[in-house]
Amino acid sequence: MKTFMPKAADITRKWYVVDAEGQVFGRVASQVANILRGKNKPIYTPNVDTGDYVIIINADKIVMTGKKLDQKVYYHHSGYVGGMKETKYRKLLAEKPEFAIRKAVVGMLPKGPLGRQMAKKLKVYAGAEHGHAAQNPEKFDLI
Repeated sequence: MKTFMPKAADITRKWYVVDAEGQVFGRVASQVANILRGKNKPIYTPNVDTGDYVIIINADKIVMTGKKLDQKVYYHHSGYVGGMKETKYRKLLAEKPEFAIRKAVVGMLPKGPLGRQMAKKLKVYAGAEHGHAAQNPEKFDLI
């Protein structure tokens, strides 16, 4: 018996739509990261991108539990001395919900070229409308 190693021709990619309305932030991010990696497929291989495309809609209606909206902070640095910036997630989700979800999901993917390739298959929209109807996406119910 030889071990099966998936090639690019063996992989069939589907499109999924995830409705984030009323869903918990971290649970959505972790389940979407698993779909992007392909861990929900029997042909999953850690060093091959076997994942599917994911469209997240209603990102502005996602929920955080506990006091995370006021205590969780997003940090970034401008590159200059004293250039550390911080933003509370309450403000970040109000202004850029797409960025907040993308940041959480990409942080759960592998680092390097493989992870960047997987991250390109993630599409996040604040509202209920998306421009990917031609791909015939299936609705994906989160656990």
